[in-house]
Formats: sequence, structure tokens, C-alpha cells
Amino acid sequence: MSLTVTPLYAGLLGLLFVILSIRVITSRFTARVTLGDGGDKTLAKRIRVHGNFAEYAPMGLILLALAELQGAPLWVVHLLGLMLLAGRVIHAIGLGRAPQIMLLRRAGMILTFAMIAIAALACLGHALT
Repeated sequence: MSLTVTPLYAGLLGLLFVILSIRVITSRFTARVTLGDGGDKTLAKRIRVHGNFAEYAPMGLILLALAELQGAPLWVVHLLGLMLLAGRVIHAIGLGRAPQIMLLRRAGMILTFAMIAIAALACLGHALT
């Protein structure tokens, strides 16, 4: 069985990762900081937004791929993929603003955690049957 849905979300999340990376790089250039945040608040925030994405997106994609490989209905795989993508976009916007938009940050966290939890439980359910 090959993956047909997961690559779509992996590609979209990969592009978001590049965008977040470019935001860090441009802030580093502007602040003239090559390592760490140099005390620059904008750079520190962009580093954290990028880092948060890097912490959660890979686990979500792994679980998404496993759900698809285990034969989850494609609509479920799409739903999980959309939850992960929307969660990461919404969280990045909410955390990245100054001041933070806590409603968006929370909504992004909830979508991301729900996706990871649902996909993890589905994987466990499939493995234990």
C-alpha cells in the first residue's frame, strides 16, 4: 500500500516550515545575530514559533502516515491532515503576533493535540487488534 494523502499534508507543512525558517533568518539578519536571539524579542518569538512547529509537526505526520498505511478511510486521513495543518497554521499566527492572540494559539494547540491523540489511539487500536 502506498501513501496518497499524507504526502499532500507533508508538502504543505514542509512549505510552512520553510516560511517560518525564512522569518527566523530575516530576523537574524535584521538583528545581526548569528546564534541565539541576542536579546531581540522579535527574533526570540520567531525562533519559538519555528521551534514549536518543529516539535509537533513531525509526530503528527508520522501518525498520519501510519493511519493511512493501516487502512484508515481516506476521509479520516484527510480530516486528521487538515486538523494538523490548520492547528499548526493557527498556532503559528497566534503565537507569532505581538501581542499574542491567545485564542488562536489555544485553538491551534487544541487542533494539534486532538489530531495527535486521535491518530495515536487509532494506531494503538489497530496494533492491539
